[in-house]
Amino acid sequence: MAKAKKVFVCSECGSESAKWQGQCPDCKAWNSFKEFSLGNSRQASTAQRAGFAGSLSSVTLLEDVDISDTPRFSSGISEFDRVLGGGFVPGSAVLIGGNPGAGKSTLLLQTLCHTAQNMPALYVSGEESLQQIAARAHRLGLPTGQLKMLAETSVEQVIAIAQQEKPGVIVIDSIQVMYTDTVEAAPGGVAQVRESAAHLTRFAKQTNTVLLIVGHVTKDNSLAGPMTLSHIIDTQLMLSNTDDSRFRIMRATKNRFGQVNELGLFAMTEKGLREVLNPSAIFLSRTEHPTPGSIINVLWEGTRPLLVEIQALVVESQLGNPRRVTVGLEQNRLAMLLAVLTRHGGIFTSDQDVFVNVVGGVRVSETSADLASILAIVSSLRDSIIDQHIIAFGEVGLSGEIRPVAYGQERIYEAAKHGFKKAIVPKANAPKKAIDGMEVVGISKLAEALEAI
Repeated sequence: MAKAKKVFVCSECGSESAKWQGQCPDCKAWNSFKEFSLGNSRQASTAQRAGFAGSLSSVTLLEDVDISDTPRFSSGISEFDRVLGGGFVPGSAVLIGGNPGAGKSTLLLQTLCHTAQNMPALYVSGEESLQQIAARAHRLGLPTGQLKMLAETSVEQVIAIAQQEKPGVIVIDSIQVMYTDTVEAAPGGVAQVRESAAHLTRFAKQTNTVLLIVGHVTKDNSLAGPMTLSHIIDTQLMLSNTDDSRFRIMRATKNRFGQVNELGLFAMTEKGLREVLNPSAIFLSRTEHPTPGSIINVLWEGTRPLLVEIQALVVESQLGNPRRVTVGLEQNRLAMLLAVLTRHGGIFTSDQDVFVNVVGGVRVSETSADLASILAIVSSLRDSIIDQHIIAFGEVGLSGEIRPVAYGQERIYEAAKHGFKKAIVPKANAPKKAIDGMEVVGISKLAEALEAI
Protein backbone atom coordinates (compact mmCIF):
# COMPACT_ATOMS: atom_id res chain seq x y z
CA MET A 1 0.00 0.00 0.00
CA ALA A 2 1.38 3.38 -0.99
CA LYS A 3 2.33 5.71 1.83
CA ALA A 4 0.29 8.86 2.35
CA LYS A 5 2.20 11.98 1.44
CA LYS A 6 2.67 14.69 4.08
CA VAL A 7 3.10 18.34 3.21
CA PHE A 8 3.31 21.59 5.16
CA VAL A 9 1.06 24.38 3.83
CA CYS A 10 1.11 28.07 4.78
CA SER A 11 -2.35 29.05 6.06
CA GLU A 12 -1.81 32.64 4.89
CA CYS A 13 -0.72 32.28 1.25
CA GLY A 14 -0.99 28.55 0.46
CA SER A 15 2.74 28.04 -0.08
CA GLU A 16 3.89 24.43 0.30
CA SER A 17 7.03 23.02 1.90
CA ALA A 18 8.33 19.52 2.45
CA LYS A 19 9.25 20.38 6.06
CA TRP A 20 8.03 22.74 8.74
CA GLN A 21 9.45 26.29 8.76
CA GLY A 22 9.04 29.00 11.34
CA GLN A 23 8.57 31.74 8.74
CA CYS A 24 6.98 31.40 5.32
CA PRO A 25 9.56 32.34 2.65
CA ASP A 26 6.84 33.75 0.37
CA CYS A 27 4.53 35.87 2.55
CA LYS A 28 6.91 36.19 5.56
CA ALA A 29 4.19 35.10 8.03
CA TRP A 30 5.37 33.50 11.26
CA ASN A 31 4.14 30.10 12.55
CA SER A 32 1.75 29.73 9.61
CA PHE A 33 2.84 26.29 8.34
CA LYS A 34 0.47 23.43 9.15
CA GLU A 35 0.86 19.76 8.34
CA PHE A 36 -1.61 18.16 5.91
CA SER A 37 -1.95 14.72 4.43
CA LEU A 38 -2.46 14.55 0.68
CA GLY A 39 -3.70 10.96 0.91
CA ASN A 40 -2.58 8.11 -1.32
CA SER A 41 -0.19 9.59 -3.86
CA ARG A 42 -1.00 6.87 -6.41
CA GLN A 43 -4.73 7.58 -6.08
CA ALA A 44 -4.32 11.34 -6.50
CA SER A 45 -1.74 11.26 -9.27
CA THR A 46 -4.26 10.87 -12.11
CA ALA A 47 -6.28 13.91 -11.02
CA GLN A 48 -3.20 16.02 -10.41
CA ARG A 49 -1.80 15.31 -13.85
CA ALA A 50 -4.99 16.60 -15.43
CA GLY A 51 -4.40 20.14 -14.16
CA PHE A 52 -6.97 22.81 -13.31
CA ALA A 53 -8.08 23.41 -16.91
CA GLY A 54 -8.97 19.78 -17.73
CA SER A 55 -7.15 16.87 -19.29
CA LEU A 56 -4.05 17.37 -21.39
CA SER A 57 -4.51 17.57 -25.17
CA SER A 58 -2.26 17.49 -28.21
CA VAL A 59 0.02 20.39 -29.12
CA THR A 60 -1.67 22.99 -31.36
CA LEU A 61 -0.26 25.88 -33.33
CA LEU A 62 -1.35 29.29 -32.05
CA GLU A 63 -2.68 30.31 -35.46
CA ASP A 64 -4.88 27.19 -35.57
CA VAL A 65 -6.70 28.03 -32.33
CA ASP A 66 -10.35 28.96 -32.79
CA ILE A 67 -10.74 32.58 -31.61
CA SER A 68 -14.49 32.88 -32.13
CA ASP A 69 -16.25 34.46 -29.17
CA THR A 70 -17.65 32.06 -26.59
CA PRO A 71 -21.44 32.46 -26.48
CA ARG A 72 -22.68 33.94 -23.23
CA PHE A 73 -26.08 33.62 -21.62
CA SER A 74 -27.79 35.89 -19.13
CA SER A 75 -28.12 35.23 -15.42
CA GLY A 76 -31.52 36.93 -15.41
CA ILE A 77 -30.20 39.84 -13.31
CA SER A 78 -28.80 42.76 -15.31
CA GLU A 79 -26.41 44.03 -12.61
CA PHE A 80 -25.02 40.51 -12.14
CA ASP A 81 -24.44 40.28 -15.90
CA ARG A 82 -22.67 43.64 -15.87
CA VAL A 83 -20.16 42.57 -13.23
CA LEU A 84 -19.57 39.25 -15.02
CA GLY A 85 -18.75 41.10 -18.23
CA GLY A 86 -21.96 40.36 -20.13
CA GLY A 87 -23.27 37.11 -18.65
CA PHE A 88 -22.12 33.57 -17.96
CA VAL A 89 -19.42 31.96 -20.10
CA PRO A 90 -19.83 28.17 -20.50
CA GLY A 91 -17.01 26.31 -18.79
CA SER A 92 -16.12 29.19 -16.47
CA ALA A 93 -15.62 29.01 -12.70
CA VAL A 94 -16.96 31.96 -10.68
CA LEU A 95 -16.14 32.47 -6.99
CA ILE A 96 -18.50 34.70 -4.98
CA GLY A 97 -17.31 35.84 -1.56
CA GLY A 98 -18.80 38.10 1.08
CA ASN A 99 -19.65 38.56 4.74
CA PRO A 100 -22.35 36.42 6.38
CA GLY A 101 -25.75 37.88 5.52
CA ALA A 102 -24.51 39.78 2.46
CA GLY A 103 -26.92 37.83 0.23
CA LYS A 104 -24.67 35.38 -1.62
CA SER A 105 -27.03 32.41 -1.31
CA THR A 106 -30.09 34.55 -2.01
CA LEU A 107 -28.57 35.98 -5.18
CA LEU A 108 -27.53 32.56 -6.49
CA LEU A 109 -30.90 31.03 -5.65
CA GLN A 110 -32.65 33.77 -7.60
CA THR A 111 -30.25 33.30 -10.50
CA LEU A 112 -30.67 29.54 -10.69
CA CYS A 113 -34.46 29.62 -10.36
CA HIS A 114 -34.62 31.86 -13.45
CA THR A 115 -31.86 30.03 -15.33
CA ALA A 116 -33.56 26.67 -14.75
CA GLN A 117 -36.47 27.81 -16.90
CA ASN A 118 -34.22 27.65 -19.99
CA MET A 119 -31.59 24.98 -19.16
CA PRO A 120 -30.88 22.31 -16.52
CA ALA A 121 -29.50 23.79 -13.29
CA LEU A 122 -28.27 22.16 -10.09
CA TYR A 123 -27.98 23.78 -6.67
CA VAL A 124 -25.65 21.88 -4.29
CA SER A 125 -26.04 22.89 -0.65
CA GLY A 126 -23.63 21.75 2.02
CA GLU A 127 -24.65 24.18 4.76
CA GLU A 128 -28.44 24.57 4.62
CA SER A 129 -31.08 21.87 4.44
CA LEU A 130 -33.25 21.61 1.36
CA GLN A 131 -36.27 22.60 3.47
CA GLN A 132 -34.61 25.87 4.45
CA ILE A 133 -33.77 26.70 0.84
CA ALA A 134 -37.28 25.77 -0.35
CA ALA A 135 -38.85 27.97 2.34
CA ARG A 136 -36.69 30.91 1.24
CA ALA A 137 -37.54 30.37 -2.44
CA HIS A 138 -41.29 30.36 -1.69
CA ARG A 139 -40.95 33.44 0.52
CA LEU A 140 -39.22 35.28 -2.33
CA GLY A 141 -41.84 34.14 -4.83
CA LEU A 142 -39.33 32.39 -7.12
CA PRO A 143 -40.25 29.79 -9.76
CA THR A 144 -39.23 26.46 -8.23
CA GLY A 145 -40.63 23.96 -10.74
CA GLN A 146 -37.45 23.34 -12.76
CA LEU A 147 -34.54 23.82 -10.32
CA LYS A 148 -32.87 20.60 -9.11
CA MET A 149 -31.49 20.53 -5.56
CA LEU A 150 -28.82 18.38 -3.91
CA ALA A 151 -27.64 18.24 -0.29
CA GLU A 152 -24.12 16.83 -0.47
CA THR A 153 -20.60 17.68 0.66
CA SER A 154 -18.58 14.96 -1.11
CA VAL A 155 -16.95 16.27 -4.28
CA GLU A 156 -16.88 12.82 -5.85
CA GLN A 157 -20.63 12.36 -5.26
CA VAL A 158 -21.42 15.83 -6.60
CA ILE A 159 -19.44 15.19 -9.80
CA ALA A 160 -21.03 11.75 -10.28
CA ILE A 161 -24.56 13.18 -9.96
CA ALA A 162 -23.69 16.15 -12.19
CA GLN A 163 -22.47 13.76 -14.89
CA GLN A 164 -25.90 12.11 -14.84
CA GLU A 165 -27.98 15.29 -14.69
CA LYS A 166 -25.76 17.31 -17.10
CA PRO A 167 -26.64 20.78 -15.73
CA GLY A 168 -25.69 23.94 -17.60
CA VAL A 169 -25.12 25.79 -14.31
CA ILE A 170 -24.11 24.33 -10.96
CA VAL A 171 -23.83 26.13 -7.60
CA ILE A 172 -21.59 24.92 -4.76
CA ASP A 173 -22.65 26.46 -1.43
CA SER A 174 -20.07 26.56 -0.01
CA ILE A 175 -16.55 25.43 -0.89
CA GLN A 176 -15.48 25.48 2.79
CA VAL A 177 -17.73 22.49 3.64
CA MET A 178 -16.82 20.36 0.62
CA TYR A 179 -14.32 17.52 0.89
CA THR A 180 -12.60 15.03 -1.41
CA ASP A 181 -11.46 11.50 -0.56
CA THR A 182 -8.03 12.14 -2.10
CA VAL A 183 -7.06 14.37 0.85
CA GLU A 184 -7.01 13.17 4.45
CA ALA A 185 -7.84 16.45 6.12
CA ALA A 186 -10.87 18.12 7.69
CA PRO A 187 -13.24 20.09 5.42
CA GLY A 188 -12.37 23.77 5.34
CA GLY A 189 -8.63 23.17 5.59
CA VAL A 190 -6.18 24.55 3.09
CA ALA A 191 -5.58 21.22 1.33
CA GLN A 192 -9.28 20.27 1.20
CA VAL A 193 -10.42 23.64 -0.17
CA ARG A 194 -7.69 23.66 -2.81
CA GLU A 195 -8.24 20.09 -4.03
CA SER A 196 -12.05 20.31 -3.91
CA ALA A 197 -12.00 23.49 -6.00
CA ALA A 198 -9.52 21.92 -8.43
CA HIS A 199 -11.73 18.84 -8.98
CA LEU A 200 -14.89 20.91 -9.48
CA THR A 201 -13.20 23.42 -11.79
CA ARG A 202 -11.73 20.60 -13.86
CA PHE A 203 -15.18 19.05 -14.24
CA ALA A 204 -16.72 22.40 -15.25
CA LYS A 205 -14.16 23.00 -17.99
CA GLN A 206 -14.38 19.46 -19.35
CA THR A 207 -18.18 19.59 -19.59
CA ASN A 208 -18.67 23.32 -20.45
CA THR A 209 -20.63 23.82 -17.24
CA VAL A 210 -20.84 27.18 -15.48
CA LEU A 211 -19.56 26.64 -11.93
CA LEU A 212 -20.61 29.12 -9.21
CA ILE A 213 -18.74 28.67 -5.92
CA VAL A 214 -19.66 30.41 -2.67
CA GLY A 215 -16.68 31.32 -0.49
CA HIS A 216 -16.54 32.70 3.04
CA VAL A 217 -14.36 35.62 4.12
CA THR A 218 -12.16 36.16 7.14
CA LYS A 219 -12.51 38.90 9.75
CA ASP A 220 -10.39 41.27 7.61
CA ASN A 221 -12.76 40.76 4.62
CA SER A 222 -10.29 38.68 2.63
CA LEU A 223 -11.28 35.40 1.04
CA ALA A 224 -10.91 32.43 3.38
CA GLY A 225 -8.75 29.54 2.21
CA PRO A 226 -5.52 29.24 0.25
CA MET A 227 -4.49 31.85 -2.30
CA THR A 228 -4.43 29.03 -4.84
CA LEU A 229 -8.23 29.18 -4.84
CA SER A 230 -8.13 32.62 -6.47
CA HIS A 231 -5.70 31.34 -9.10
CA ILE A 232 -7.85 28.34 -10.04
CA ILE A 233 -11.11 30.17 -10.76
CA ASP A 234 -11.78 32.49 -13.72
CA THR A 235 -13.79 35.20 -11.99
CA GLN A 236 -13.77 36.37 -8.38
CA LEU A 237 -16.62 38.53 -7.10
CA MET A 238 -17.05 40.15 -3.69
CA LEU A 239 -20.49 41.07 -2.32
CA SER A 240 -20.52 43.61 0.50
CA ASN A 241 -23.01 45.71 2.47
CA THR A 242 -23.28 49.48 2.39
CA ASP A 243 -23.30 51.45 5.63
CA ASP A 244 -27.09 51.45 5.96
CA SER A 245 -27.37 47.71 5.04
CA ARG A 246 -30.15 48.38 2.52
CA PHE A 247 -27.91 47.96 -0.49
CA ARG A 248 -25.34 45.43 -1.62
CA ILE A 249 -22.31 46.27 -3.76
CA MET A 250 -20.73 43.61 -5.97
CA ARG A 251 -17.24 44.06 -7.39
CA ALA A 252 -15.13 41.90 -9.66
CA THR A 253 -11.58 41.60 -8.32
CA LYS A 254 -10.59 39.10 -11.02
CA ASN A 255 -12.29 38.47 -14.36
CA ARG A 256 -10.83 36.64 -17.34
CA PHE A 257 -13.90 37.44 -19.43
CA GLY A 258 -14.57 41.09 -18.58
CA GLN A 259 -13.40 44.23 -16.85
CA VAL A 260 -11.98 44.20 -13.35
CA ASN A 261 -13.42 46.60 -10.72
CA GLU A 262 -16.81 46.60 -12.42
CA LEU A 263 -19.51 47.52 -9.91
CA GLY A 264 -23.04 46.19 -9.53
CA LEU A 265 -25.57 47.55 -7.04
CA PHE A 266 -28.46 45.64 -5.52
CA ALA A 267 -31.22 46.55 -3.08
CA MET A 268 -32.24 44.01 -0.43
CA THR A 269 -36.04 43.78 -0.41
CA GLU A 270 -38.70 41.37 0.84
CA LYS A 271 -38.52 39.67 -2.56
CA GLY A 272 -34.75 39.22 -2.47
CA LEU A 273 -32.05 41.21 -4.22
CA ARG A 274 -33.22 43.67 -6.86
CA GLU A 275 -30.85 45.41 -9.26
CA VAL A 276 -30.46 49.17 -8.97
CA LEU A 277 -30.28 50.55 -12.50
CA ASN A 278 -29.49 54.14 -11.47
CA PRO A 279 -26.97 54.00 -8.59
CA SER A 280 -26.28 57.74 -8.71
CA ALA A 281 -29.81 58.50 -7.57
CA ILE A 282 -29.14 56.56 -4.34
CA PHE A 283 -25.87 58.22 -3.45
CA LEU A 284 -27.27 61.69 -4.22
CA SER A 285 -29.91 61.64 -1.49
CA ARG A 286 -28.72 64.92 0.03
CA THR A 287 -30.26 66.87 2.89
CA GLU A 288 -32.91 69.50 2.29
CA HIS A 289 -30.74 72.27 3.73
CA PRO A 290 -27.25 72.57 2.16
CA THR A 291 -24.32 72.56 4.57
CA PRO A 292 -20.65 73.54 4.23
CA GLY A 293 -18.11 70.87 3.28
CA SER A 294 -20.21 68.96 0.76
CA ILE A 295 -19.77 68.56 -3.01
CA ILE A 296 -20.63 66.02 -5.69
CA ASN A 297 -17.88 64.06 -7.44
CA VAL A 298 -18.26 61.91 -10.57
CA LEU A 299 -16.44 58.58 -10.34
CA TRP A 300 -15.92 56.05 -13.11
CA GLU A 301 -16.72 52.52 -12.00
CA GLY A 302 -16.04 49.84 -14.59
CA THR A 303 -18.07 50.91 -17.61
CA ARG A 304 -20.26 53.68 -16.22
CA PRO A 305 -20.09 56.97 -14.28
CA LEU A 306 -21.27 57.19 -10.69
CA LEU A 307 -22.17 60.37 -8.84
CA VAL A 308 -21.29 60.37 -5.12
CA GLU A 309 -21.23 62.99 -2.42
CA ILE A 310 -17.94 63.82 -0.70
CA GLN A 311 -18.16 65.44 2.72
CA ALA A 312 -15.42 67.12 4.72
CA LEU A 313 -15.29 68.42 8.27
CA VAL A 314 -12.47 70.69 9.47
CA VAL A 315 -12.35 71.57 13.17
CA GLU A 316 -9.72 73.05 15.44
CA SER A 317 -7.53 70.31 16.85
CA GLN A 318 -7.34 69.76 20.60
CA LEU A 319 -4.30 67.52 20.23
CA GLY A 320 -0.66 68.20 19.49
CA ASN A 321 -0.93 65.96 16.44
CA PRO A 322 -3.93 66.93 14.26
CA ARG A 323 -5.95 63.96 13.00
CA ARG A 324 -6.49 63.08 9.33
CA VAL A 325 -9.34 60.58 9.06
CA THR A 326 -10.85 59.24 5.84
CA VAL A 327 -13.75 56.89 5.13
CA GLY A 328 -13.85 55.63 1.56
CA LEU A 329 -10.60 57.40 0.57
CA GLU A 330 -6.92 56.63 1.03
CA GLN A 331 -5.60 58.35 4.14
CA ASN A 332 -2.11 58.95 2.73
CA ARG A 333 -3.64 60.72 -0.26
CA LEU A 334 -5.51 63.09 2.06
CA ALA A 335 -2.21 64.05 3.72
CA MET A 336 -0.73 64.75 0.30
CA LEU A 337 -3.71 66.91 -0.74
CA LEU A 338 -3.46 68.96 2.44
CA ALA A 339 0.23 69.57 1.74
CA VAL A 340 -0.59 70.73 -1.80
CA LEU A 341 -3.36 72.96 -0.44
CA THR A 342 -0.90 74.59 1.96
CA ARG A 343 1.88 75.09 -0.58
CA HIS A 344 -0.10 76.13 -3.67
CA GLY A 345 -3.40 77.32 -2.20
CA GLY A 346 -2.13 79.30 0.76
CA ILE A 347 -4.58 77.55 3.10
CA PHE A 348 -3.08 76.09 6.29
CA THR A 349 -4.64 73.16 8.13
CA SER A 350 -1.69 72.21 10.36
CA ASP A 351 -3.70 73.05 13.50
CA GLN A 352 -6.96 71.52 12.27
CA ASP A 353 -8.47 68.01 12.44
CA VAL A 354 -9.62 67.00 8.94
CA PHE A 355 -12.26 64.34 8.33
CA VAL A 356 -13.30 63.28 4.80
CA ASN A 357 -16.13 60.85 4.05
CA VAL A 358 -17.60 59.34 0.87
CA VAL A 359 -21.34 59.08 1.46
CA GLY A 360 -23.06 55.74 0.94
CA GLY A 361 -20.19 53.39 1.75
CA VAL A 362 -18.55 53.70 -1.68
CA ARG A 363 -14.78 53.21 -1.73
CA VAL A 364 -12.91 55.52 -4.11
CA SER A 365 -9.80 53.99 -5.68
CA GLU A 366 -9.17 56.49 -8.48
CA THR A 367 -7.63 59.97 -8.36
CA SER A 368 -10.59 61.86 -9.82
CA ALA A 369 -11.81 62.63 -6.28
CA ASP A 370 -8.77 64.82 -5.50
CA LEU A 371 -10.29 68.11 -6.64
CA ALA A 372 -13.66 67.48 -5.00
CA SER A 373 -11.98 66.54 -1.71
CA ILE A 374 -9.96 69.77 -1.64
CA LEU A 375 -13.01 71.90 -2.45
CA ALA A 376 -15.02 70.20 0.30
CA ILE A 377 -12.18 70.79 2.80
CA VAL A 378 -11.93 74.48 1.89
CA SER A 379 -15.72 74.84 2.11
CA SER A 380 -15.77 73.40 5.62
CA LEU A 381 -12.77 75.46 6.73
CA ARG A 382 -14.32 78.70 5.48
CA ASP A 383 -17.83 77.66 6.62
CA SER A 384 -19.11 78.50 3.14
CA ILE A 385 -21.75 76.50 1.26
CA ILE A 386 -21.02 75.15 -2.21
CA ASP A 387 -23.96 75.39 -4.60
CA GLN A 388 -25.76 72.04 -4.75
CA HIS A 389 -25.82 72.19 -8.55
CA ILE A 390 -21.99 72.09 -8.83
CA ILE A 391 -19.98 68.93 -9.53
CA ALA A 392 -16.19 68.63 -9.61
CA PHE A 393 -13.60 66.04 -10.56
CA GLY A 394 -9.91 66.01 -11.44
CA GLU A 395 -6.53 64.80 -10.25
CA VAL A 396 -4.35 67.21 -8.26
CA GLY A 397 -0.60 67.07 -8.83
CA LEU A 398 2.11 67.89 -6.33
CA SER A 399 2.89 71.15 -8.11
CA GLY A 400 -0.72 72.32 -7.82
CA GLU A 401 -1.72 71.50 -11.39
CA ILE A 402 -5.12 69.94 -12.17
CA ARG A 403 -4.61 66.87 -14.34
CA PRO A 404 -7.25 65.33 -16.61
CA VAL A 405 -8.87 61.97 -15.86
CA ALA A 406 -10.25 59.26 -18.13
CA TYR A 407 -13.78 59.53 -19.57
CA GLY A 408 -14.04 63.21 -18.64
CA GLN A 409 -16.77 64.16 -21.10
CA GLU A 410 -18.86 61.10 -20.25
CA ARG A 411 -18.77 62.18 -16.59
CA ILE A 412 -19.98 65.66 -17.47
CA TYR A 413 -22.86 64.31 -19.58
CA GLU A 414 -23.92 62.05 -16.71
CA ALA A 415 -24.00 65.03 -14.32
CA ALA A 416 -26.05 67.05 -16.83
CA LYS A 417 -28.59 64.22 -17.00
CA HIS A 418 -29.09 64.48 -13.25
CA GLY A 419 -29.80 68.22 -13.43
CA PHE A 420 -26.46 69.72 -12.39
CA LYS A 421 -25.77 73.17 -13.80
CA LYS A 422 -22.02 73.71 -13.30
CA ALA A 423 -18.95 71.49 -13.59
CA ILE A 424 -15.44 72.35 -12.36
CA VAL A 425 -13.16 70.05 -14.32
CA PRO A 426 -9.59 69.91 -15.70
CA LYS A 427 -9.18 72.07 -18.78
CA ALA A 428 -8.24 69.04 -20.89
CA ASN A 429 -11.55 67.36 -19.99
CA ALA A 430 -13.73 70.33 -20.95
CA PRO A 431 -15.88 69.48 -24.02
CA LYS A 432 -15.35 71.48 -27.20
CA LYS A 433 -19.10 71.91 -27.74
CA ALA A 434 -21.35 73.53 -25.19
CA ILE A 435 -23.72 71.27 -23.24
CA ASP A 436 -27.30 72.50 -22.85
CA GLY A 437 -27.95 73.68 -19.31
CA MET A 438 -24.39 72.97 -18.12
CA GLU A 439 -21.66 75.54 -17.47
CA VAL A 440 -18.26 73.88 -17.72
CA VAL A 441 -15.35 75.63 -16.01
CA GLY A 442 -12.00 74.27 -17.23
CA ILE A 443 -9.12 74.88 -14.84
CA SER A 444 -5.43 74.04 -14.85
CA LYS A 445 -4.27 75.30 -11.42
CA LEU A 446 -5.53 74.80 -7.90
CA ALA A 447 -5.92 78.54 -7.36
CA GLU A 448 -8.43 78.70 -10.24
CA ALA A 449 -10.51 75.96 -8.62
CA LEU A 450 -10.67 77.86 -5.32
CA GLU A 451 -11.88 80.97 -7.15
CA ALA A 452 -14.53 78.99 -9.06
CA ILE A 453 -16.45 78.16 -5.88
